[in-house]
Amino acid sequence: MDNTTEHIKTLIIGSGPAGYTAAIYAARADMKPVVYTGMEPGGQLTTTTEVDNFPGYPEGVDGPSMMVQLQQQAERFGTEVRIGLATAVQFAAEPGGLHKVVIDGAKQLTANTVIIATGASAKYLGIPSEQRLRGGGVSACAVCDGFFYKGQEVAIVGGGDTAAEEASYLANICSKVTMLVRKDQMRASKAMQHRVESIENIAIRYNTEVDEVLGEQVVEGLRMVNNQTGEKEEIAITGLFIAIGHKPNTDIFKGQLEMDEVGYIQTKGKSTKTNLPGVFACGDAQDKEYRQAVTAAGTGCMAALDAERYMATLEV
Repeated sequence: MDNTTEHIKTLIIGSGPAGYTAAIYAARADMKPVVYTGMEPGGQLTTTTEVDNFPGYPEGVDGPSMMVQLQQQAERFGTEVRIGLATAVQFAAEPGGLHKVVIDGAKQLTANTVIIATGASAKYLGIPSEQRLRGGGVSACAVCDGFFYKGQEVAIVGGGDTAAEEASYLANICSKVTMLVRKDQMRASKAMQHRVESIENIAIRYNTEVDEVLGEQVVEGLRMVNNQTGEKEEIAITGLFIAIGHKPNTDIFKGQLEMDEVGYIQTKGKSTKTNLPGVFACGDAQDKEYRQAVTAAGTGCMAALDAERYMATLEV
């Protein structure tokens, strides 16, 4: 353990749209932000090929390029961006107290205020063909990527409310949606089940799982397996959407910050304030409803403004 401790005025943990937007606002407010990128610099957008729904990009932009531009914009105003992962935290309970953070298990920091923008990770099935074709037709966000499959046949995996909502969304765009449900019934609400069942171009396959995603460079088909009979069947699709949930990257904050049962950080009212003074949460670490780049960026702005107002009360 490094015995020297560095003090930072505003520490931002995470480097997706929320983290970088918070950094832009914090830097312009002379809060001297330092961003630690985490294990995936740029967040989930770095695994997205095309982003067509973020304002200001009339021709669209690929995810990695967009995140580089956001980083450059934050650095332009004086943000310091560092590669590193927060591995332990000890937040102060009283206003004005210093928050302690350990980076990579070694570097010790103290901070007047901390903005958490660690995001969430989509859950995937974990089979090799699925991982190989991520960005080539395999997606965990129908709202983000569904447009690219307009008029085409796709499949979606999942049986909860999110899967049902995304299947309904895709059905408005795609010619056919095959929905794979692992059990003999959906766990979505009855209202959502009835909605999905009433849509003509959604075919629901119960007791069905993905055996293999077919295709070399892009998704060309899907081999399904009935987990009761073992029978396998192949269908031609161009897109596969995984809707089996997200896991917020908040484990190191457990026991200190208030969270819901899944691990999303609870914030107060319409603010980004957590239950501890000087600690703010934004982006997908606290948003389980929308999970879009533009909403993450919006809450990043809010977190920086909330942190600035908090700092003003301390006169730091």
